[in-house]
Amino acid sequence: MLCSEEYRDIEEKVLRGERLSRADGIRLFHCHDIAWLGALADTVRRRKCGDVVYYNVNCHVNLTNICTSRCKFCAFGRDAEDAGAYAMTKAQAIAVVRDAMRDPDLAGLHIVSGLHPTWTFEEYLDIVRALHETFPKLYIKGFTGVEITHFAKTSGLSVREVLTRLRDEAGLQAIAGGGAEILSDRVRGRLCPNKATAAEWLAVQRTAHELGIRSNASMLYGHIETLEERVDHLLALRDLQDETGGFLTFICFPFLPAHTELGQTVKQTSMWDDLRTLAISRLMLDNFPHIKAYWVMLTVPVAQVALGFGADDIDGTVHKETILHDAGATSPEALSEDRIIRIIREAGRVPAPCDCNYHILRRLEGPTSACAPAAAAQTVH
Repeated sequence: MLCSEEYRDIEEKVLRGERLSRADGIRLFHCHDIAWLGALADTVRRRKCGDVVYYNVNCHVNLTNICTSRCKFCAFGRDAEDAGAYAMTKAQAIAVVRDAMRDPDLAGLHIVSGLHPTWTFEEYLDIVRALHETFPKLYIKGFTGVEITHFAKTSGLSVREVLTRLRDEAGLQAIAGGGAEILSDRVRGRLCPNKATAAEWLAVQRTAHELGIRSNASMLYGHIETLEERVDHLLALRDLQDETGGFLTFICFPFLPAHTELGQTVKQTSMWDDLRTLAISRLMLDNFPHIKAYWVMLTVPVAQVALGFGADDIDGTVHKETILHDAGATSPEALSEDRIIRIIREAGRVPAPCDCNYHILRRLEGPTSACAPAAAAQTVH
């Protein structure tokens, strides 16, 4: 691998399997050699998971957009009296999933919502319980650390009690990675002061992992955070993963400014920044098994390129995504499984449909075209 002498020490560390430091991460964010950076991250990806790319056949269920938090970077949240505000009933939530069930390979649900000012935890729990009872074969990945914290505060229960009830009564198998934003009190104080703090978000993850509930982690970047705060965010996640081992994947969320309070002052991130951030995440998060290229926010073409920058997961079919499209996402609201498989195979990789805990559900062949690497033409076991 070729790089300038300025980064030779970092390359040697990675190739030896040594952990990168905070200073290394900050230096990498100033690196302009995007091809070298991507190749280095891809080396780590191959070492961890070979040529497999994971994806879900899943359905997003956003129960309500009425939210007390009203974060400055969010275009999804509404007050109850606003145009477009909604709150699903059990019957409506079931209807959304039943519509998605037209796909016979649908495997799971991704449930995240606003922090409704009058709904109780019991009401959220009742809807998820109804979904689990109606569709018992679907895995449920539900709620973020922010939502779990909200449920605990409004119910008077502990975080542990909230998570235990969701697991035991409503079939929760994993929790979503959103709500982490930037794990900086400075940033959260300016952008989202009405929801879980960085410490509270991390505490939910720790408790979930202690209960055997795996979780994802994310970072929303490209707004008011500094590059140093991006690195500190990654280090906070890495430290907790050292402690618990409960994180499954990390997701980079580039900030989409359209229709948000920051839309007039913050420009959308470039593809360069997106790929660089994803590659650095793969290099810094050496104890995370997976890195997700979330096509909904990155766009499909950038997500496909990201498979060469350290990502081994391209998320899923989604069925219908609303939160990020309200913020101006230009990607489709859903992808067919056939298209996801084609995207993966065009990248010379092997598609692997999985559940929320990365258990592979079916065996698929890898790429077989003349231009695909011969080693990638394999079957997932």
